[in-house]
Amino acid sequence: MTPSFPSVPEAQELLRWANEQNPGQWYDHCVVAGNAARSIAEKAGLDADRALVHGLLHDVGRHEGVRGLHHILSGYELLMEKGWEDAARICITHSFPIQDLEVYMGKDRDVTDEEMKKIVELIETAEYDDYDRLIQLCDAICLPQGIVPIEVRLFDVAYRHGPTDRTQDKWRAYLAIKEHFDQLCGCNLFSLFEEDLSCYFQTYTKP
Repeated sequence: MTPSFPSVPEAQELLRWANEQNPGQWYDHCVVAGNAARSIAEKAGLDADRALVHGLLHDVGRHEGVRGLHHILSGYELLMEKGWEDAARICITHSFPIQDLEVYMGKDRDVTDEEMKKIVELIETAEYDDYDRLIQLCDAICLPQGIVPIEVRLFDVAYRHGPTDRTQDKWRAYLAIKEHFDQLCGCNLFSLFEEDLSCYFQTYTKP
């Protein structure tokens, strides 16, 4: 079956529209994640445009405003309406390196019982591929300001939302995904972003 996702210009236009509805740093995070996904995909032998599109749109559900868990369903439904099933799936899977709702770290589960049931079903029945895993990884290494060490981003999320009983499990899953892409790339994938990481350390680790 041919993958269903928008072209790069279509994805960029949709992301711009979403940011107009709800401006915020989430937009910059998506741009950074998309560019990171493209770079890793090129090195790993994946479709770079597909990776870029998925990275750009993984949080597009934030167009509806400041929301919690609901943003993943909103993004999914928006892209499904447009017939982009593979991109829609990424909106759901990007937050779940483990296919279990309990690994979600956001405190605001702002969904109805019916919506929750749908989200759980989508998570549990999703067939993850390297694009799901790639966007999970990029979500975990990308701040709005740029790419950071994975430990920094994971701590940032835990600090803002608070840890859960599944936090360690989720962190281990992210580190396993990173190792998987190190193997696909034939190198430590952070070597692809040496300039970005150099800027991070110069900015945030000054004595």
